[in-house]
Amino acid sequence: MTAYDWIVIGAGITGSVLSYELAKKGFRVLLLEKDDRPRNATYYSYGGLAYWSGTTELTRQLAQEGIDIHRHLSEELEADTEFRDIDLVLTIDVNDDPKTVAANYSQFAILPELLSVSEAVELEPLLNPYAISGVLKLPHAHIHAHKTSQAYQQAFCRLGGKIEIEPVLKLLHQGNRLEGVATPQQNYFAANTVVCAGGLSRALLKEAGINVQLYFTHAHLIKTPPVDFCLRSLVMPAIQKRSFLESQATQSVMESQWEEASQNLAGSILDPGAIQFRDRSLYFGQISEIHTSPQSKIAPETSEAQIRQEVGNLLPLLQNLSGTWHSCLVTFAKNSLPLVGEINSFSGVHLFSGFTSTLVFAPPLAKHFASWVAGEPDKIIPQVNNIG
Repeated sequence: MTAYDWIVIGAGITGSVLSYELAKKGFRVLLLEKDDRPRNATYYSYGGLAYWSGTTELTRQLAQEGIDIHRHLSEELEADTEFRDIDLVLTIDVNDDPKTVAANYSQFAILPELLSVSEAVELEPLLNPYAISGVLKLPHAHIHAHKTSQAYQQAFCRLGGKIEIEPVLKLLHQGNRLEGVATPQQNYFAANTVVCAGGLSRALLKEAGINVQLYFTHAHLIKTPPVDFCLRSLVMPAIQKRSFLESQATQSVMESQWEEASQNLAGSILDPGAIQFRDRSLYFGQISEIHTSPQSKIAPETSEAQIRQEVGNLLPLLQNLSGTWHSCLVTFAKNSLPLVGEINSFSGVHLFSGFTSTLVFAPPLAKHFASWVAGEPDKIIPQVNNIG
């Protein structure tokens, strides 16, 4: 029986990058993923790197570290992450005042440039000028998130890490000491286990008697085959309803409802946006719904029609494109703060989840986490180790 130093649960971007950084420190690491062809939040990610979005000294430092990592990551991992610089175009609804909306971005590390409707259409010709009152332009960067996750996994294996495609059924523990995990095939044991299982993390921890303030939305989008036109920028709304939805769902009065199965807590919202990848395929959407069960059934026909109508109003060429509807779980935590570190009331179990701007913040935090658990001095992890 092999005993590992670390078991990492979940091979999305968070689990993949953390496994790699732990292996770089010389730890014996097992990465467990439930699906041989995952269709998770990483797979359906737009791939944006919001390195402009730091609002505090800590997040500004992490954002700078994150973009620095990504600029050299293809070379480090010996695989193409499809990194590129790209304009982020934040659309302002025709009924909103552009200057008022722009003022909402005054706290970020990089301030946006407010463009008129004519300037916006010159920058992104696919925009419908009658649907906007202007846009905010920000420097942004972009990767193919799924290919980046695969690149991390390949580099992890070259370092001696092991990946098994097995779902974790439960966490194995004696009292408040976690010893490993159980899968349908066997039990695995490790000195430490870290949960990076996205929207399934809350239920997995709860089964072991561990309650954390970690939540998830059901996100819906449409994926198209390659098209013969070019979307120059990453398009998203300047006022994103998802942040309000998440804030509403994490209020203290809602906590008891999260413990009930199949609750629809806050309806649904749609933030119309789109991104085109190097192969010219597109993702566009997205709807976010909060159901307390990861297995809640969603009506794809209604969701797809709504996405097509609202995205089509903003980007008319996309409305009737051939494409397929998809849904995945997207994890979040309170106050946009990730849950990183050991769970205080237990030993041997850690959490690395709940990120906002996951793709830019997870890589630097994984480096800091690996250094911290290796016993090296680190000033960052104590600032984010806020798990009850």
